[in-house]
Parts: sequence; structure tokens; C-alpha cells
Amino acid sequence: MSEAQRRYIGKVVIVTGGAMGMGQATAIAFGREGASVIVADIDDAAGAETVQAIEAAGGHGRYVKGDVGKSEAARHAIDAAVETYGGLDVIFNNVGIQPAESYCTAEDTPEEVWDRIMDVNVKSHFLMAKYGIPHIRKRGGGAIINNASVQGLQSMKGVPPYAASKGAVLSLTRQLAVEYAHEGIRVLAICPGTIDTPLVRVALGRDPSTYEENLARAAQAHPLGRIGTPDEIANVVLFLASDAASFMTGEYVCVDGGMMAKGAWA
Repeated sequence: MSEAQRRYIGKVVIVTGGAMGMGQATAIAFGREGASVIVADIDDAAGAETVQAIEAAGGHGRYVKGDVGKSEAARHAIDAAVETYGGLDVIFNNVGIQPAESYCTAEDTPEEVWDRIMDVNVKSHFLMAKYGIPHIRKRGGGAIINNASVQGLQSMKGVPPYAASKGAVLSLTRQLAVEYAHEGIRVLAICPGTIDTPLVRVALGRDPSTYEENLARAAQAHPLGRIGTPDEIANVVLFLASDAASFMTGEYVCVDGGMMAKGAWA
């Protein structure tokens, strides 16, 4: 890769939930383009593997363990970026959960499950912005990319906390964009469709006997006839965080194989 293609040389990036799936692919892609990347996650083994891959790709990486839905861990990840690499330019708020016990109606959703999903899927985005923006400001601006979902735009039965959390991410994205645009801090969101990640595999395989059937159904729901890959998400995140998207803020981009173009998918 030529120097011209390494858009992130000298840039410092934090990827939450960066050890697997979309986060891992994006962290490695940032490293490939020259960034120094903090991988914030709770999986030590996967975090170490991701850092190795970042460095093998030509970047610099550090794994920071912590649940960034909690204030102390969010601050720790940001402090690690500043102390290790000298500042902060980009945050990819990727971390998200959709545990098996959350697939039910609102009346059957345990309150602790609701709270846990909101903490990880929404509060983490708020905390990373709260503690990260002062450091992005010191660099003269930068970008925050939030991982929302098509579930934030349309929904289906049986996922009330997840759908609510992703709608909240989109609203927070718009609010932060308006708040900080004058400081050169752009805030955007992506809305993935079904992407081949560990979380999706768990969701499709809650009943192992129907996994292949569920996978085929998920693929058919997308006009492109397949589910997406983490690398396809990474490509969009790197574009949105780059100067090539310098006139974009407060918006979301669907990376969904055409699902939203159909008007309805559930």
C-alpha cells in the first residue's frame, strides 16, 4: 500500500468492541492505513490477536480491557490512547450486545436485561464522547462513528431493548453532530444489515437445528442475496472518518445490502 493510500498515518483511533467481528475488521483496517489503534474489549485472547493483526498490517495497536458501558473503563480507554500515542482523532463506537435472553416481548423482558443492553449499546457511546471529545478538540477536530443498525430505522417482533438502543444511537448521533460541528468534530452513524459476526451467528443459531435455514432466510432478506462481511463495514467506517467525508455529519449510512430500499424487511 502506497503512502497516499495510508490515510491514517499519525492518527489515533479507539475501536470499542474491537476484538471481534466488525470492530476487529475495522481496527485492522485502520492499522493497515497507518493508524495507532486502541482496541477496547473484554476478551483478552481476541484482543491480543487483533493487536497482532494490526501490527502485522503496518499499524500500531494496544489492547485495553474494560466494559466501556461503565465510566471508569471508558476513561481508561481514552487515557490509554492519549498516554500511549499522544492524543485522539477518531472513535468508532462499535460495541453492542443482543443476548439470547433479550429476544422476547416488552412485558417479558427482564429489567436487568434492558438496563444491560442500554448500558453497552447506548451509554458506552455517550461515555466515549463525553471523555473523548476534549482530546479530539485538542487535535483540532476529528470524527466519531457510531454503530447503529437497521433496527434503529425499522424493527421486528421480539427485540424491544435492542431496537430501542439502536434508535437512541441514531438520535444521539444527530445531537452530538449539531453540538460539536463548529469545532470540526464530525459525528456519523452506520446502520448495518445482517453481517457475518459472532453476535449474528449466535442470534441465527439459538436453535442449532435451524441455523442454516435462518442463515438462508437472512441472506434472502437482502436484495444483494447475501449477508455482509465485517470488511465491508470497515470500508465504510474508514471512509466516513476520513477527509473524503469532510462535509458529512449528523447522518447515517445504511450498509445493508439494500434492505432499507425495500421499504420493509421484517
